[in-house]
Amino acid sequence: MDLNELKKDCALKQKKGLPFIMASVLIWTAILCVHLTNLNPLAKNLLTFCCTGPLLPLAFGISKLIGVDFQGRGNPLTKLGMIFTLNQILYLLIAMWVYAAVPEKMLMVFSMIFGAHFLPYGWLYDSKSYFVMAVAIPFLSLALGLYCPPFMLAAVMIGVEILFSILLFLEVKALEK
Repeated sequence: MDLNELKKDCALKQKKGLPFIMASVLIWTAILCVHLTNLNPLAKNLLTFCCTGPLLPLAFGISKLIGVDFQGRGNPLTKLGMIFTLNQILYLLIAMWVYAAVPEKMLMVFSMIFGAHFLPYGWLYDSKSYFVMAVAIPFLSLALGLYCPPFMLAAVMIGVEILFSILLFLEVKALEK
């Protein structure tokens, strides 16, 4: 297979990462619940990090429900997709610094990193939705993070991730045709 065929195969078998985006709706819902509490900002930030823990098991469960080949064996680009994800972990060090230095802005930085990590998936899946979200989420997060309380950012992120899921679903359906 040539590169374009491998990319298309990956996009089809992985449904353009739809299980992860759908799981992120649940993660952002948990984050919203945390930020609606009366806990202090440091506790909220710690719980925000904890909320991300179930992402992989949630995505795995969703992949089973929607018929995604979760491991994508046989396509070397699946490993590249995992490297794209692992890259985000390095940027979370910035969010960890903000956690202590400017706790009231940690969710903003966290959300910006979350959105920006979608950029290489735009290439991997030939997805306009990933490219758009990779730019839109960080700018939206910056604007909301500067002028709104963190719970509003979390609430907007739920809507953004639902929209993103719908857009990816439509892209996958078009690709399957």
